[in-house]
Amino acid sequence: MKIKQFNLLLVFTLLLCFSTIFNAKPNQPQKKKSVLLVYGGYDGHKPGEFKDLFLPWLQDQGFDVVVSNSLEIYADKEKMQNFDLILQSYTMGTLTKEESDGLMAAVENGSGIAGPHGGLGDSFRGNTSYLFMVGGQFVSHPGGQIEHKINITNHDDPITKGLSDFSITTEQYYMLVDPGVEVLATTTFSGEYAPWIEGVVMPVVWKKMFGKGKVFYISIGHSVDNFEIKEVMEMMQRGILWAIRD
Repeated sequence: MKIKQFNLLLVFTLLLCFSTIFNAKPNQPQKKKSVLLVYGGYDGHKPGEFKDLFLPWLQDQGFDVVVSNSLEIYADKEKMQNFDLILQSYTMGTLTKEESDGLMAAVENGSGIAGPHGGLGDSFRGNTSYLFMVGGQFVSHPGGQIEHKINITNHDDPITKGLSDFSITTEQYYMLVDPGVEVLATTTFSGEYAPWIEGVVMPVVWKKMFGKGKVFYISIGHSVDNFEIKEVMEMMQRGILWAIRD
């Protein structure tokens, strides 16, 4: 009797094992993250060089990258919803209503957006919806290319963790900034070129949410040689990885 029960149990176990094997679904390959890299606008910021610097890095991360030197892609709402991140280096310019609506909807629904300097923080000056999304707008850089210090203010955030304060010679952006942004690094104006702003502490790196989308901005990046400074490149790359849709 015990042998019969044992045999029945063995048969049942084998059937269960075979059923599990034959009904198991093959591992589904994980969908690659999709990134839209948009560049253009004011040529003084060399947007093509920014594209050439970051495109290989994005591809090395395993992302599917779509490159556009036109803003028209923003008007395609259906296509825009499929991007997990928009990396933009487009200074000044204007958005049509369709382009603005497509970009805003994509980020609000979960696409991340990231960018440096005027490529994100001085893009479409007359579009208040865009400014609301980014969290700030460039207004001046007193003295032009000057040496100034960048202070890391949040040492626990993954974008700035392990990084130290550093000095850089580039444009020191004076900006109008949304008080709701999460500031990660700042710079202090000496007042040498505009005495009335002496001692003003200005955000340089921040992150924020816009609907379901994550927004990352760094005001450094007037030229690609700024990214030769380790801390600048680290923050840019980490910011991109943070902003991409989970």
